[in-house]
Amino acid sequence: MTKPIYACLCGIVSLITGLQLHAQSDKIAANFQLIAHRGGVVDSATAENSLQALEKAIARGYDRIEIDVRMSKDSVFIIHHDRNFLRYYGIDTPVSELAWPAMKALEGSLGNRVHTLEEVLAAAQNRIKVMIDLKVPGNDTLLHGRLIQLLSRYDQLSDALLIGTDESTDYYRGKIALSCTRQQLEANRKRPGYSPAHYYLFSGTIRAADVEWATQHGIRVIGVINASPRQHDPLSAGKAAAGALKAAGVRIFQIDSLFDPFFREPPVR
Repeated sequence: MTKPIYACLCGIVSLITGLQLHAQSDKIAANFQLIAHRGGVVDSATAENSLQALEKAIARGYDRIEIDVRMSKDSVFIIHHDRNFLRYYGIDTPVSELAWPAMKALEGSLGNRVHTLEEVLAAAQNRIKVMIDLKVPGNDTLLHGRLIQLLSRYDQLSDALLIGTDESTDYYRGKIALSCTRQQLEANRKRPGYSPAHYYLFSGTIRAADVEWATQHGIRVIGVINASPRQHDPLSAGKAAAGALKAAGVRIFQIDSLFDPFFREPPVR
């Protein structure tokens, strides 16, 4: 499915979800924490990784936002999911080949623009926590050090979560909590200096046995429910995934906001 068709699909789904939200409580059920995928609450009027999406996530009671971190040609950390700017901006130029002044001048189809990581961290400070999806290749320790400093400056480092790269894992180990499969966690537990605070279980297919094992070892568990353009019926697929993860005992979820209604308290009648 092409990206324009996917964008249309997301618009239709967000309209359906908006109608569903009127029938739901505005309160997230007390035993769940939600992480907003792609920078916040994204819908037909709100672009991903935008300050508007962040503000909507705060208003909707999310615990944190997941943000995609890339690097401009002139080494500025920016928030953008795709490798290029074709979606929203209509420019088929790789992120790594465009300098920040040119990025800053882009205007998106929803009135959105590209933000620096620092802008987003400043807006989130003391309001909502962050999960970083690092999309910067290689292992430039100076750049990684800058990322750690930014998180620390905006009071995010102590409880930030990272979806890292294979190259950067050793640098970030022990500095920030890293996403892992159960197999990776079992290997990491054998490493010198291991602490459960350094890792979290992160998957869309978590079983009750995985939750029991992680809980026994003091490891945080986060389920993943993201929409895919390959899904014929994203809402039904998301509802089924949410049900399976809840039944397994998962209580923290990284979700696309169209799945938000599955975690709200029932409406008061």
